[in-house]
Amino acid sequence: MIERHFGERPALSIGVEEEVMLLDGESLAPVPAVTQLLADAEGDELPGRLKTELHASVVELNTDVCTSVDEAVEALATLRGRAAELLERRGRRLAAAGSHPFAEPEELEIVDEKRYREFVGYAGVTARRQGVNGIHVHVGMPSGDECLATLETILPWLPLVLALSANSPYLAGKATGLVSNRAEILAQLPRSGAPPVFDSYDDWEQWTERFLATGLASTYTQFWWDVRLHPNFGTLEVRMPDQPTALEVAAAFIALLTSLCGWALEHPASEPADRGIYQQNRWAAARFGPEAQLIHDGRLFSAPALFAELPVDPPDLDPTTCEAARQLQIGDPRAATADIVERTWPSRPRPST
Repeated sequence: MIERHFGERPALSIGVEEEVMLLDGESLAPVPAVTQLLADAEGDELPGRLKTELHASVVELNTDVCTSVDEAVEALATLRGRAAELLERRGRRLAAAGSHPFAEPEELEIVDEKRYREFVGYAGVTARRQGVNGIHVHVGMPSGDECLATLETILPWLPLVLALSANSPYLAGKATGLVSNRAEILAQLPRSGAPPVFDSYDDWEQWTERFLATGLASTYTQFWWDVRLHPNFGTLEVRMPDQPTALEVAAAFIALLTSLCGWALEHPASEPADRGIYQQNRWAAARFGPEAQLIHDGRLFSAPALFAELPVDPPDLDPTTCEAARQLQIGDPRAATADIVERTWPSRPRPST
């Protein structure tokens, strides 16, 4: 049986993970400095922790469990601020975005840890291409079955979240025509996109245990779905958004996802979400962002029109644009990188909605 902790914390408690890049202060190229950063931060009293990710030029900022959106955003502000301070002492900068505009992802250094070496050994080039970053929002759930029902209820709304959060239009110095290259790159991994349909939490657990028994994965956290159950934490983990640059944008998506989960707990869907429609909408969101046409309830909506149909109070977001549009408007990958660095820190959140 997989260890589970649903219901041990208040429903809708929040934990957030940000994947943030470490850059050379002059060239703004990625620098494999995460080990040094973690050493510099050792002993700090923080509302969370700094951790390694796959690439040595990325740090993961993890908040402690928070009781509100405001608390979570304040924790992220502290984590960003401390990481930025420590980096700047060594001539480096912090940069938050879905991808680095001009770096070659396959050339980024991998962290020398067993789990990452094994991942690259198995997934090969598709692992090395994962030089992309997202924000993951954990939302506390009362039970496993309610967690699964919440997943199915919010799944149709997640392509809209992707469209509005798109922040990775450049890859290896080129505008590829996708506003979220991250979404396409994540889709190259095994066990990506939407999870399979499960009848119940027990069904999910049995399927997961059978899969792990094959040896192809050692833990359910090696299922890189856009949203997944996380019983060890007692949460639903939403992994869909690109990493925001501005902290106030991150705050808006944390508020939106928490509100959607709260609504879903009270209004669970009567049947699983249509995976075919989800895949179409996911592709459209990655390609067009806020200009995407998305299928919802059998009708075609523009992203701004679907935003107006949200079953929760809308967050403080402009549904006609996204941070990828700002990068493209700047028009040059290196200038866009400089703008990302400038907006990553200092930055201050607006009040959550």
